[in-house]
Amino acid sequence: MVTLSRVQIGIVGKPNAGKSTFFAAATLKDVKISPMPFTTIDPNIGIGYVRIDDCPCGSIRCNPRSYSVVEGVCYAPVELIDVAGLVPGAWQGRGLGNQFLDHLRRAPVLIHVVDASGSTDEEGRLVKPGTHDPVKDVEFLEREVDLWLASIIRKDWDKVVRFVEFSKKDIVEVLSERLAGLGIGRVQVEKALESSDLLKKPPSKWGEEDFYKFSSTARSLSKPIVIAANKIDLPEGEEGYKRLKETYSHKLIIPTSAEAELALRRAAAKGLVKYKPGDGTFELVGEATPQQKAVLEKIADLLKKWGSTGVTRALNAAVFDALQYVAVYPVEDERRMSDKQGNVLPDLLLVPKTYTARDVAYAIHTDLGERFVTAIDARSGRRLASDEQVTHGLVLKIVAR
Repeated sequence: MVTLSRVQIGIVGKPNAGKSTFFAAATLKDVKISPMPFTTIDPNIGIGYVRIDDCPCGSIRCNPRSYSVVEGVCYAPVELIDVAGLVPGAWQGRGLGNQFLDHLRRAPVLIHVVDASGSTDEEGRLVKPGTHDPVKDVEFLEREVDLWLASIIRKDWDKVVRFVEFSKKDIVEVLSERLAGLGIGRVQVEKALESSDLLKKPPSKWGEEDFYKFSSTARSLSKPIVIAANKIDLPEGEEGYKRLKETYSHKLIIPTSAEAELALRRAAAKGLVKYKPGDGTFELVGEATPQQKAVLEKIADLLKKWGSTGVTRALNAAVFDALQYVAVYPVEDERRMSDKQGNVLPDLLLVPKTYTARDVAYAIHTDLGERFVTAIDARSGRRLASDEQVTHGLVLKIVAR
């Protein structure tokens, strides 16, 4: 069985924006949900799922082990890390913010759950809907993450200076080693230095603005942020979403109602409705009380207007748009598209679209990568060139010595 580690997604935002509700809706894991700030202290960690509508399982009867299939739709697991609500000054430790940010070290992408309805201020305190600008929340959170990263880079900076200026080491190499634990690779370090005009500037001459500029660029490259414009079910939420779209036209912004998704997931678990996460409709199949019917009717109107609750769309945007990953199905028998036991399409891997078949082999196991000879597209029978990138939906047979 394939043992590739799951993609990690950090769930961030200020208190009361709906982070824990989003997490609960995506994972169906019981978490503390309360209008009190800092309801979440330790990070909640659970499994959510990205949805793949164009998977091979739509036309092939498969036996999934590392993913799920519901009516021809594949759901690939991802790990969600819901950290405590962040407040201004978090990077300096306010509200234990630097401790909470530290939980995001390995997550390559973040989902920022924003209260689009403007019903909570910058500290997460309840205010009249529409009186707080959600645009300010986006500005604040990105700045907090960037300053947190800058504080890590600045720590023991004299050592970096000595390595680069006295030991004649490459600054790209030195910073890459220091930032590897944050999921920031050599290519991202080099791009950030180049973009910040710091490739040739001596480290001893770096000022506060240089640290911040480099950190901000490195973060945008290594931890892109998807915005889940939450509470879209409120009139003020719709207005806030429009404002976010107008202000940040270049960002991935998903209209979201975490409460609606959580209600549908719980109703489906109880057999009250038939619903697949990410669907734009649901079917009432159980006996509902008048109160439940009223809630479901409102959710039906929401789905008709927005196409979905946005929770699965946000996860998909994080993996397939922000990270630009693709789904690959490794098999051992390319003719039957199965493993040695005859399980058809047993595994699904989410990998960067820049990966070659050899990279996929290494991702499965180092030994398999070292013994790699070639790879075969199981559906067409075509052999892949050694430097050819894998494609979304590829059923892949790896040939090894």
